[in-house]
Parts: sequence; C-alpha cells; structure tokens
Amino acid sequence: MTRVEEFEELRPLLFSIAYRILGSVAEAEDAVQDSWLRYDAAGTTPTSVKAYLSAVVTRVSIDTLRSARHRREEYVGEWLPEPLLVDPYDDPERSAELADSVSMAALLVMERLTPLERAVFVLRDVFALDFADVALAVGRSEAACRQLAVRARRHMEEGRPRFEADLREREELADRFLDALRDGDVDALKELLAADVQMVGDGGGKAPAFARAVAGVDNVARVLAVNVPLLATVGASVEAQRVNGQPGALLRDRDSRVIGAIALDVLDGRIQTIRSVVNPDKLGHLGPLADAWAVDRAVRLARHQAD
Repeated sequence: MTRVEEFEELRPLLFSIAYRILGSVAEAEDAVQDSWLRYDAAGTTPTSVKAYLSAVVTRVSIDTLRSARHRREEYVGEWLPEPLLVDPYDDPERSAELADSVSMAALLVMERLTPLERAVFVLRDVFALDFADVALAVGRSEAACRQLAVRARRHMEEGRPRFEADLREREELADRFLDALRDGDVDALKELLAADVQMVGDGGGKAPAFARAVAGVDNVARVLAVNVPLLATVGASVEAQRVNGQPGALLRDRDSRVIGAIALDVLDGRIQTIRSVVNPDKLGHLGPLADAWAVDRAVRLARHQAD
C-alpha cells in the first residue's frame, strides 16, 4: 500500500479526531491536510501509521485550538460549532457513542476543557486509543495523560447532557416538532418543548438573528410559531436532517440554498435546546448558500403586509 493509500484509508479517522478537538469543519480539514504534508515529508515510515498520523493531527489540532481560543472569546454573539451532517468515521458497533460525542452539546462542554484535556478525552474516551498512543500524541507521560483524562471526564460528566438511547424515537419527535413549526401551531409546539427550553442562534454578526436567544416554553413556542411560517411565505423550507449526530434540520431558501442549520437536544420526550447556526462562514461546506439578509428583508416585508 502506498503512502497516499494509507493516508486516505485513515482520513475519516483523522478528520473525526480533529473535528472533535476543534469544533470546526474548515479547521479540521486544514489539520488533516497539514498532517498529510508532514507525513509525506517524513523520511522514515512509522511502525504504526495510524498511531503516527493520529499523533500528528492531534498536535496540529491542539496548536490550532490554542490560537482559536482568543478569536472565540471575541466572537460576536453566541459561538456554536460548525454543523456536521455526516461523520466520516464509521464504526457501527460504537455509532451511538460516536454520535453523542460529536453533538453540539458535547462539543460545547468540551470548550470548557484545556486543549490538552480535550485532546486526551477525544483520543482515549471517544476513539479508545491506548494511553501509550495518547501520550505520544500530546507529548506527555502516560501518568500525566491518565490525570488529564480523569479531569476531562469529570468536566464532561458535570456538563454533558444525557441523550435517550433510541435515536429513532428522538427523530420521530423532531419530525412532529418540524410539522408544528411549519404549521405555526403554538399548542403543538408547547407539547413538544421542555418547560425551560432554550433557543440560541449563531450568526457571528454576519447574518440576521433568525433564532435569537429565547428561553421558556411560552416564549420559544410563540417566536417559532410566528417566524417560521413567515419564512415559508417567502419560499423558505425546513428540511429534516441529522445534525452533529442528533435530530435537526436545514433551513433553505426558495432556490434550495442553505440559510442555516438547526440542531435539537431531546431528553425525556421533550426538546430541551434548539441551536441554529446561520453564520455563512460556518455553512459553506453544506452547499450553495442563500443571501440570509435578502431572506430577512423578504420576511420583514411579508410581516408588514400581513399586518
């Protein structure tokens, strides 16, 4: 097997490691590409290509995350991870665990970890690498990595939501939620939303706040029931789509261009959190993008005419 073939075989794993460390599709792809350049330039062939490349992509991702932390602190509004529709790393036996680890909720909890804690957690708890390989990847002793893993697990346990085991049931609930959205049915929405439901949107100052920060079942239901049907009047549609391994949707304009992505946290038969990403800088990998400002103007005009 050539170096190119070995690398391509491991690309899904490398991307999945990098994305979980970084929460960014674009940055993860850059980290994978940088890893290839380093591997291609290496003078010797490692004993374990998988361990070597996992270490390289982890180190690149840690460096990128450290520089990204400052930018995220200055981010305009709520920062959310870039939406991921398909995790390229496929392990049927651990599909549920992998889906939970890539959820918006889990990635946001990981933001509380130090870069080293995050890397150790991803390598050890998500991808089950031996501590020897984890130590090689982060440049610390095995004992230090075990301590990092303990601290990371504690933080994750404190903040990580507990998703219900049956994804099919959660997706069926999400389908009912999307139907109620399209119909503007406040009562149906209230039945599906948790009492303390939260709705947050990430526009980064570069898109209208289609889903501004709102909390409480009455407020969220009312905002959604008013605004989503208005979007439909200008040709926009809400398309069911798994987002970051969880039930969600894509919002498209009349020409099927992407306006935003919506991720839903479902627990105890209710929707707990609605997160929408409409920052165009975070959506380019999903396909052609809509002019969100033009859609917003059309919605405002539709609202004015309705009044």
